[in-house]
Amino acid sequence: MPAPVLSGPQYLREGLKLVLSPSLRLFVLLPLVINLVLFVGLIYLAGHQFSLWVDTLMPSLPDWLSFLSYVLWPLFVVLVLLMVFFTFTMLANVIAAPFNGFLAEKVEVVVRGTDDFPTFSWGELIAMIPRTLGREMRKLGYFLPRAIGLFILSFIPVVNIIAAPLWLLFGVWMMAIQYIDYPADNHKLGWNEMLAWLRQKRWQSMSFGGIVYLALLIPVVNILMMPAAVAGATLFWVRERGAENLVTQR
Repeated sequence: MPAPVLSGPQYLREGLKLVLSPSLRLFVLLPLVINLVLFVGLIYLAGHQFSLWVDTLMPSLPDWLSFLSYVLWPLFVVLVLLMVFFTFTMLANVIAAPFNGFLAEKVEVVVRGTDDFPTFSWGELIAMIPRTLGREMRKLGYFLPRAIGLFILSFIPVVNIIAAPLWLLFGVWMMAIQYIDYPADNHKLGWNEMLAWLRQKRWQSMSFGGIVYLALLIPVVNILMMPAAVAGATLFWVRERGAENLVTQR
């Protein structure tokens, strides 16, 4: 059956159960360690620079509008948090990309009950690195121009008030792209074809991206949520593509 429009929480919950199962635990451990080291490093940096970043982004207000700073300051705190979150998520996914692609393969084997992928070997994992890193660079190519545009918007007085909501919507969409791309890439679905497929399922994709986004905003919890998001996205892929194939066959 196709996924309901608001199926994101269900997929993430099922993905978490899968990555905690003994059969998949081994494929989760190494990316977890990588993400933990990166997370600690970025939190340390943000802790020392956070106030400076907020003050830099805050617009300068005339004295007669100074009362608005109490309203705008929380908004720009959120903006900085979103930017730090994006940095951590993108870096972590670039570094862990080969492991995430491999995890998506193994989740699909468990879900389908059949193994059409090569048997695990370190050679296979190493062979995946150029392809998965190339795909991550493609994601960065999609992400950076839009992120830079939003970043510039953040410095334009008055208009920058809408920067945080736009970052949020863009972030939700990017989370869907980031994680559903792993199983799509494993099946050699082209980048543009993958984007078109997600747009056809925009609300389902945004539902999944939204719950992943929220889960990844929670410190410490987000370390475990990354592999859970890979597993949940693979479930999304298997069920939605399987439903489409059934319709096509009929």
